[in-house]
Amino acid sequence: MKIRRFLTFPNVALALGLAFLYAPIIVMIVYSFNNSRLVTVWDAANSPTLRWYVALFQDRPVLQAAWLSIRVAAMSATGAVILGTLAGLVLARFGPFRGRALLRGLATAPLVMPEVITGLSMLLLFVSLEQLLRVLLGWQFDRGMLTIMLAHITFTMAYVTVVVQSRLASFDDSLEEAALDLGARPARVFFQITLPLIMPAIMSGWLLAFTLSWDDVVVSQFVAGPGANTLPMLIYSKVRLGVNPSVNALATLMVLIVATGVIVAAVMMKRAERRREREMRMADAGG
Repeated sequence: MKIRRFLTFPNVALALGLAFLYAPIIVMIVYSFNNSRLVTVWDAANSPTLRWYVALFQDRPVLQAAWLSIRVAAMSATGAVILGTLAGLVLARFGPFRGRALLRGLATAPLVMPEVITGLSMLLLFVSLEQLLRVLLGWQFDRGMLTIMLAHITFTMAYVTVVVQSRLASFDDSLEEAALDLGARPARVFFQITLPLIMPAIMSGWLLAFTLSWDDVVVSQFVAGPGANTLPMLIYSKVRLGVNPSVNALATLMVLIVATGVIVAAVMMKRAERRREREMRMADAGG
């Protein structure tokens, strides 16, 4: 009876969807402990082993690419959150104004723009800017970490804008109005009431921007200069030339880092939500 109750269409569809998404990841994690030099051949006699994890941490180019990706993703996500939050606030709160449609189009265009077009346009921009700065100021502007970061901010801020704007669309304006009636200045209302209430959306936007920047290959290939290889670019080059199980070990560590970040962020947002609910209940009880 329990098996028949489980074998309903929603449960079966959910199980198949989870298997489709996570079975390849589980297989990759298992094969990262394979002792064979061949990715798809399991050495039953000498496996499991940590051989490829040790080799990974001795690979200097991989470590340098990983550190560059972390820095680029963190700074890109921070810049995208600042610009995306401002754009979402303007679109959600300022009502109709001249240029609103243009701002909305510019803020959301990277969502539907092919990455090849985005990367090519950013490359042409940086090349033109490099020539202009060399002629006017004599400054040699080399493509590298800075250009990758600027390009990533360009397309990740669109996702932050959508997340923040959707959160502000369902925001209870009475809380801000009550604070204004009690004499609080608009800046204080924003930092003490609005910002804490939309912080889960901002954190979600930051995590989304960080993941998109960390995972990007196409745009980075266009705007990266010589010697500026991010981790996805390095993995892509390794896959083209032939891989060994150290790539599986690297991907396993990336999955672990991303999963840990998502879990920590979810726990922090859950605690913050419980704290706000508790404070609201105490305020209602005191009133």
